[in-house]
Amino acid sequence: MATRADRIEVRVQPERAERIRLASQLLQSSVSAFVVDAAVEKAEQVIADHAYTTLPGKYFDRLLAALDAPPVVIPALAKAASRVRKRRAFIQR
Repeated sequence: MATRADRIEVRVQPERAERIRLASQLLQSSVSAFVVDAAVEKAEQVIADHAYTTLPGKYFDRLLAALDAPPVVIPALAKAASRVRKRRAFIQR
């Protein structure tokens, strides 16, 4: 059996607590195990949702084409970048 060291406490509205108790009974699980399992499942979903970006195929194809295309120099942006480089060089002296 895994060692449990951390403790998380929550306050729950009575109606929600009753639903949690009912659900845990239906699964023949303790309330603690039910809550932990549900929280871990939700945590994994949130982490996965933020770890990956999914795009429809046509957008992915356009993205790859844009990445493969030669760079386009935008004069105003190049000028601004040059100014920033000059300022950084001056500050670093």
